[in-house]
Amino acid sequence: MMQYPYIPNSNNAVRREMLDFIGAQSVEALYAFIPDEVRMKQALDLPEPFLSEMALKKHVNGILDKNSSCDESISFLGAGCYNHHVPAVCDEINGRSEFLTAYSGDTYADHGKLQTFFEFTSMMGELLDMDVVGFPTYDGGQAASTAVMMSRRINGRGTALVPAAMNPSLYSQLSCYCEGMELVKVASRSDGQLDLEDLKSKLHDDVACVFIQNPAFLGFFEEQCGEIGKLAHSVGAEYIVYADPSALGIASPPADYGADIACGDIQPLGIHMSYGGGLGGYLATRQEEKYVMNYPHHLYSIFQNSKGQFGYARALPERTSYYVREKAVEYLGTCVGLWAVTAAVYLAVMGPEGMRELGENILCKSDYAQRTLSCLKGVRLPYAESRSFMELVVNFDGCGKTVSEINRALLGAGIFGGYDLSRELPELGQSMLVCVTEKTELSDIDVLADALKKIL
Repeated sequence: MMQYPYIPNSNNAVRREMLDFIGAQSVEALYAFIPDEVRMKQALDLPEPFLSEMALKKHVNGILDKNSSCDESISFLGAGCYNHHVPAVCDEINGRSEFLTAYSGDTYADHGKLQTFFEFTSMMGELLDMDVVGFPTYDGGQAASTAVMMSRRINGRGTALVPAAMNPSLYSQLSCYCEGMELVKVASRSDGQLDLEDLKSKLHDDVACVFIQNPAFLGFFEEQCGEIGKLAHSVGAEYIVYADPSALGIASPPADYGADIACGDIQPLGIHMSYGGGLGGYLATRQEEKYVMNYPHHLYSIFQNSKGQFGYARALPERTSYYVREKAVEYLGTCVGLWAVTAAVYLAVMGPEGMRELGENILCKSDYAQRTLSCLKGVRLPYAESRSFMELVVNFDGCGKTVSEINRALLGAGIFGGYDLSRELPELGQSMLVCVTEKTELSDIDVLADALKKIL
């Protein structure tokens, strides 16, 4: 057997010493309990190893060169992961050796990082107008799922009411994570706003929560947030709002219209897009025991010792699987500490005025995209009555082409088209979700319009 100096336990003498210590004849004996019929009998079909760093780098770069990124192409993709500007200072700070780990850090050995986590929760609390903000979750989907499960633990009920037109990926996560809960979809009106009559008909004494996205998945602001919250509270249910932080510089925070729990993704806060992961989510509530004791994640607090010195520490750790394992309210992971640092840097750099300017910038470009695309022959904007923010639905039923065909043609012109809604929300017909961010130039929207004219 080959021995590798950087791979643990590959040294034969060390392996033998370990086996002798536990009283096993061989490594194979450790796996004897695995049924023979499910064990692989042959070697893995792997390529020959690269024998130098130079050759490996050339191979990997050759694979990466096949990709097209939003730096080389104009992109109108969104639907949950967005091409926002990342200030250079975000990468500069999160790349420092003091911070460059996803791990959350030990209470006593990582004091500076704990202060950064506290600053993240403080600034998020200010943005959300909420008292308590937890350590980030893996992504917005886990934050939403945890929020729903918190509502169940609080009131002991088993039904969650969600929008029928919510993000399909988010709905899939809720379905998987919220085991034992029934997810009931609430219809939308023709303008996309939630149908309050349908909501009223589905409220009953087993509803744990009413969940909405604001802005909605289809891109517009939900304009009945206050009424939805009152209806949820009328049956004793929790009101959960999944809010995009990039909109909170211009839109009222969820707490101001009655939300009990706010959640969402922090990817817009200085975190680069990535392939299928590397994001983070936030969870926020009022400072009430029923909420605080149901957070599965770390909470960070500031304290003053007898000498008048301030410090930072984890609060109420007995809630978490870190301390009580299977007796915890929910599983806790620690892989997103780096994104708490990054989001803290972003929020500190932007400040309240910067977040307002960000929201105004996106709102302006959303309006421009709506006006420009609505002028195209055969194109329809089904939710033009509702105020779009960052994303808007564009329908091509009157053009005789599918979104898939249109996106392929756009790709040939160096443009990443919008998210194809026809695959998961077929009731919307041949529609795409077009996304614009602060990085989108008005000329980019003109380029899209001109390309669509030619394609259609």
